[in-house]
Amino acid sequence: MGKEALSLNANTFSFFTRNPRGSKAKDIDDNDVQQFLALAKHTLNPCSNREEVREFARQTIAYDLIRLEKLPHNYYNFHPGNHLGQGIDFAIKAISDCLNEVMWPEQQTTVLLETMAGK
Repeated sequence: MGKEALSLNANTFSFFTRNPRGSKAKDIDDNDVQQFLALAKHTLNPCSNREEVREFARQTIAYDLIRLEKLPHNYYNFHPGNHLGQGIDFAIKAISDCLNEVMWPEQQTTVLLETMAGK
């Protein structure tokens, strides 16, 4: 699903972990999860150890938020990335600096940060 989204130039996608009309769910394949996580590492990372990756994330988030304002009251969910050994304090500052630069008081889109334990 991640590769399909990228092939369509999508910057987000939704998926169901089960058929919403059924009660039985297929087991989630751990190999599929690992492959997706490896693919997802190449997406937005506003706390990367590389300035160009942080700048790409900032520009992309800023552009996405402007686009979402055309239909107000959206939710913008993104994974804030991985500090890549720079430490949690660096990551928190880099992510908050990014968000402080791209968000504005009148903004109607709610920004959600997806988290992963230990990242």
